[in-house]
Amino acid sequence: MSTLQNPPSLITSPASRRGFIRGGGALSAVAVALLAGKDVMAQGMKSDTSKDVDILNVALGLEHEAINAYQLGAGSGLLQKPVLDVAVQFQGHHKTHRDALVATIQKLGGKPVAEMKLEEYAKALNAGALKSQGDVLDLAARLELGATNAYLSVIPALGDRELAKVAARLAADETMHYTVLTSALGRSLPPGALSFGA
Repeated sequence: MSTLQNPPSLITSPASRRGFIRGGGALSAVAVALLAGKDVMAQGMKSDTSKDVDILNVALGLEHEAINAYQLGAGSGLLQKPVLDVAVQFQGHHKTHRDALVATIQKLGGKPVAEMKLEEYAKALNAGALKSQGDVLDLAARLELGATNAYLSVIPALGDRELAKVAARLAADETMHYTVLTSALGRSLPPGALSFGA
């Protein structure tokens, strides 16, 4: 069974999490099959899943961070009603991602990295600097872009189309969130094609 040596440092350092996923983030076919809920498919596969738990725990750390970032935004009193509704919806997406990751890590025999306290996320994300709805949306957009790129980074290593599709669906959710938030901020979308995952 693989476990993270120091999970809290990975959780509080977005750069190291995203770098870990980009640098060593090739999930095994077994892990992706389990993440997709295709347990029967996973049973027929043989693979060394020793790195999978670490990679999935990094992804789980990203989901914990996103859930708590949206909670901080929702509780800040800075979000107007239509924006607040979207933030709560996006938080629900991240909770679904979290649940899928936790289940997969457990099926692989690993221990899911624990969620920190909201106050710890507030400190790590510098929530005290959030003074407007725009500040909250900017923080969320940055986190969503990082998550998009992290999920896209694992796709090239997957040899099975169905398994790659699972990672792509996670990345698509994050990309949708980023796009909506960028639009709400009144910012232009990336001008060029192929701008995500680079």
